[in-house]
Amino acid sequence: SPKPPKRSPSLGLPTEAAVLEFIATSPGIVGKRDIARAFDLKGNAKIGLKSLLKVLEQKGQLGRRGKKVTHAATLPPVTVLEVVALDDSGHAFASPVTWDPLAHGDAPSILIRQDHKSGQPAPGIGDRVLARIEALPHGAHHAYQAQIMRRLSHDAVRVVGIYRSGPGNAGRIIPSGKKDRHDYHVPQGENGGAEDGELVAAEVTRPAARGLPQARVRLRLGAANDPRNTSLIAIHTHGIPDQFQEGVLAEVSELQSFALQGREDLRGIPLVTIDPVDARDSGGHKVIVAIADVATYVRPQSALDREARKRGNSTYFPDRVVPMLPERISNDLCSLREGVDRPALVCHMVFDRSGRKLSHRFSRAVMRSAAKLSYEDAQAAIDGAGDAKAEALLGPVLRPLWAAYGALTTARNKRGPLELDLPERKILLDKAGNVDRIVVPQRLDAHRLIEEFMIQANVAAAEELIKRRTPLLFRVHEEPSQEKVRSLAEFLKTVNISLALGQVLRSRNFNTILTQAKDTPHERLVHEVVLRSQAQAQYRPENAGHFGLSLANYAHFTSPIRRYADLIVHRALITACKLGPDGLSVDDIATLADTADLISAAERRSMMAERETSDRLVAAHLSTQLGAIFKARIGGVVGAGLFVNLEATGADGFVPVSTLGRSFYVLDDVRHALVSSETGETFQLGDTVEVRLAEVAPVKGGLKFDMVSDGKKGPKPARLGRGRVKKPFRARR
Repeated sequence: SPKPPKRSPSLGLPTEAAVLEFIATSPGIVGKRDIARAFDLKGNAKIGLKSLLKVLEQKGQLGRRGKKVTHAATLPPVTVLEVVALDDSGHAFASPVTWDPLAHGDAPSILIRQDHKSGQPAPGIGDRVLARIEALPHGAHHAYQAQIMRRLSHDAVRVVGIYRSGPGNAGRIIPSGKKDRHDYHVPQGENGGAEDGELVAAEVTRPAARGLPQARVRLRLGAANDPRNTSLIAIHTHGIPDQFQEGVLAEVSELQSFALQGREDLRGIPLVTIDPVDARDSGGHKVIVAIADVATYVRPQSALDREARKRGNSTYFPDRVVPMLPERISNDLCSLREGVDRPALVCHMVFDRSGRKLSHRFSRAVMRSAAKLSYEDAQAAIDGAGDAKAEALLGPVLRPLWAAYGALTTARNKRGPLELDLPERKILLDKAGNVDRIVVPQRLDAHRLIEEFMIQANVAAAEELIKRRTPLLFRVHEEPSQEKVRSLAEFLKTVNISLALGQVLRSRNFNTILTQAKDTPHERLVHEVVLRSQAQAQYRPENAGHFGLSLANYAHFTSPIRRYADLIVHRALITACKLGPDGLSVDDIATLADTADLISAAERRSMMAERETSDRLVAAHLSTQLGAIFKARIGGVVGAGLFVNLEATGADGFVPVSTLGRSFYVLDDVRHALVSSETGETFQLGDTVEVRLAEVAPVKGGLKFDMVSDGKKGPKPARLGRGRVKKPFRARR
């Protein structure tokens, strides 16, 4: 290919190809100043370069340092590639991001040449790289091969929505995101065969400048009116990997059954799968928590391991699960089935009668589940109404287990973890994938029992690894920031509850606040504000304790099938306790900080996807009830209106300030309220109100309501004082 010109004749700026070549061949990180200096750009040309780089960043080619090359039939010597396939040997194959199939036919398959001396992990499906292209001789298996020059900082901007066909095989995408303010134009030949009304996933190929931004359809997801496709919107919006590649599945198919040698034999102990069991001893309790030994099958740097690390965790939707590990592992090899031998990593703990842990140890074992019980089965047996299978386990298993839980409850109450009452709703679907009903599952002692023993095993894992000075991933939950504590204290004054500033806060301080609010009109409101004052939990290689649980040392050990952090902790225990050669690898340790960031982000991604899917399903469920009146609770207050949560379904929606009344409303951010400037009528966080459903957007998951209830009586904003009242907003009925 001929060398690209260095400058665009019309703008005096470097060409895209020239910038690409400069970035690729420059050592270290290249910034805007480096590019301007290299091409002798001054004055207006620097402004033009800034605009160019911003557009290229939006395209998703090189992040803040990138560019996107647009060539016709021939490949440029340096271009951006996306990995599209891996063969059984792990070789990666890619295609050019900017290839035009309408003009040039199918994109060429390009073999990526691996540099094994670099120590960098191989690229995976969907990864983008800046690469140097080399044409191979005629007769070779592939027309091109590529050498990676730089891994790109992020993927292209993605959009998911409904495709609407237009004239000339063009169309547009109506996006599903609530924050999307415009549609996307799909040029002729870029619709990927999508039909009118289909859900599609696309990538933005040109940001908005004049007119609509452009996008290219990358994947057809199915009919938009099929509720079974609803979760696919969140999966593809957030880039959650939902298909395992052939190389991963091939590796799984070759896994052999575990070996018994070197494992402690626990098959004679009646362990049950609701929770590992205990036996009384010397006025205290011996407890065994046996967790599936996933590390036996998922080895460091294997294709399975790389895929699990990328996914970070399993993601749960009402209609499906996107698992971290393939089904053969999660539902077979590592599933603790009744009466089947399974490998386990086991935490043995001894507690005294007051619930204080006296000792613990870890072993690798073989176990055999004595029974598979649901929470309800176990609870019914304890309550005297169990079936025959559960009744048979009452004496040897369940009663001793509940006795141990009683001792741990005493210790837990003394510890004083944060006691927020936050009921969770569960969406149940019918056979067609529509919402059948929404329930709040009953919280049983069986749930609390399992939770407490899992917490104790997690603590023991962290303590063991700290004692042995072995790297691990901690589950960290820091105390609230001083700014949030001050805001909370100011709010509490408005409901006659005091919080002394300057003290060392413990979770029990917040429990005292919750106790003071109990059985008052402000109880739910105080719970909401206390929750909002808390920091977000995350994974870190450094320990900072867990504020909410009131624990100094905490790690995740109990769910390696669905959380990568737990798998790392398992490997660390295998290394620390000398339980086998398949513990932490050198690469695990070297990339621990990156892994913490990666899986913390994956956890947030899953939470957003799960919440958005629930919103869409419930919005579709309510779409036939326009005009209906619902009881709701105010869950958020902003100047533009109120966020409300429906009591019956848990659905979230918005009430514009214009529906509140014929007056100005101002935002009181101390009391979390909108207050009428004329009458003092107040709508406050936590208030119970009635709202009328006005608009539904099922694909976006959006609900808009009109306010039916009157607000509470209160002082006018002028008397609120302290300069906390913000700009008024005009309200019209």
